[in-house]
Amino acid sequence: MWQRSVCVGLLALALGYLCLLGPELSLSALWHLSPSLLSTLRRAGSLEGRMVSAWQAAIVRPARGWARVAVGVNACVDVVLSGVKLLEALGVEPRDGKNHAVLSSRRDLGEAFAHFMDKGAAAERFFSDAESFHHIARTASEHPGAQLYVGGNAALIGQKLATNPDLKILLCGPVGPKLHELLDDNVVVPPESMQERDEFHLILEYQAGEEWGRVRAPNANRFIFSHDLSNGALNMLEVFVSSLDEFQPDLVVLSGLHMMEGQSKEMRQRRLMEAVASISDIPTDIPIHLELASMTDQDFMSNIMHQVFPLVNSIGLNEQELLFLTQAASGPHASLTSWSGIPDVGVVSDILFWILKEHGKTTERASDLTRIHFHTLAYHILVTVDGYWGNQAAAVAAGARAAGTQACATETIDTTKVFLKAPLEFVTSQIEAPSKISLNPDEPVVHWHREGISFHFTPVLVCKDPVRTVGLGDAISAEGLLYSEAYPQ
Repeated sequence: MWQRSVCVGLLALALGYLCLLGPELSLSALWHLSPSLLSTLRRAGSLEGRMVSAWQAAIVRPARGWARVAVGVNACVDVVLSGVKLLEALGVEPRDGKNHAVLSSRRDLGEAFAHFMDKGAAAERFFSDAESFHHIARTASEHPGAQLYVGGNAALIGQKLATNPDLKILLCGPVGPKLHELLDDNVVVPPESMQERDEFHLILEYQAGEEWGRVRAPNANRFIFSHDLSNGALNMLEVFVSSLDEFQPDLVVLSGLHMMEGQSKEMRQRRLMEAVASISDIPTDIPIHLELASMTDQDFMSNIMHQVFPLVNSIGLNEQELLFLTQAASGPHASLTSWSGIPDVGVVSDILFWILKEHGKTTERASDLTRIHFHTLAYHILVTVDGYWGNQAAAVAAGARAAGTQACATETIDTTKVFLKAPLEFVTSQIEAPSKISLNPDEPVVHWHREGISFHFTPVLVCKDPVRTVGLGDAISAEGLLYSEAYPQ
């Protein structure tokens, strides 16, 4: 027995020296080692630990940061609990998955939840029946496992930014008494933004490998639904824009447009036109970031792309929103119906490049869009038009670090609780002549260039047992913005 222990010890020591003395060794070569040897390497911090150290060196504050950030316009209270346990409490039997654009019954809820749980994908839906929703919401909030948090993309981004004492945050949205109690003291809410009742959103979480009937989740994620009329009508948008004169922000973060999907088509189009007019009133010297979220109406997505994208400087989105966007506009890879596993980096890169080339700022086009922050479970990409943004290597690394700490609920990344899921080698395009890139854990932020557009890629250290998945995208975008610098034009 002691001979085996000595051999294992010597092998671990040798492999440790291999990583220290040969950091240029290809990560893909290491990956061909047996799982047990790879486990030894990981415990020694050779992969995840080296990445964390490299991120720490790369994450530096921009030369000129933000001081005052205005965030709007969707805000609510999130009721977070196990989706399977809520459905069991409601008496909903497991059933085959089916995608519903709008939910109108418990049956719809069960089918939609199963559909996205089976894919391991995040989604958000409107529940049209008010009475049924309030009964479900009451059951959820009274469930022993339920937890109440700040919710809504705007409020979550504001809350994340407010953890920086040097920043002053203005939040406009439908803020009720419970939400106001939950908000950080550093978040200022104008009196016109307060209302008597909170808007509740139900966040049904599931864990990797969790089962409901015949459905088994490939990874942890969440399904969100609500009957939210205030956010759905963007009731606080005009209040938000009118508050900017007094607050004088140097960055505006806008979200909540997806909430309008619960409105009729006529109401939605009218309100979008009013939103475009309000956004146009924001001074052009203040950068605007638009955070997207799950949507189902391709016409509405296309309208946002053509009417809102030219008015903003930056957008944030995940893999579901990116694929839906290219499908809605018949962009590159639009025939792809869904992602199979980890989204292909070359495909993602093609779509991001197309967005900025077709809808971003050029000398010929009256658009302000110059930046996209893309995030998926395994990796992030920050794409910028050259000459408009700085410190993007730090920004993309900071976003990836935030994903690891928030999902595991740790102050810093604990390398024993995370793992590398990103592809070890990838190509930068599936359309044009690509570059082939191999990941190096000592230089985890990879940069490439394509026709005046810069790409910054970094893998994510994925939490093995996530504590909370909701709000991850908002935290990632907030952290990326915090470390970004917009060059004066």
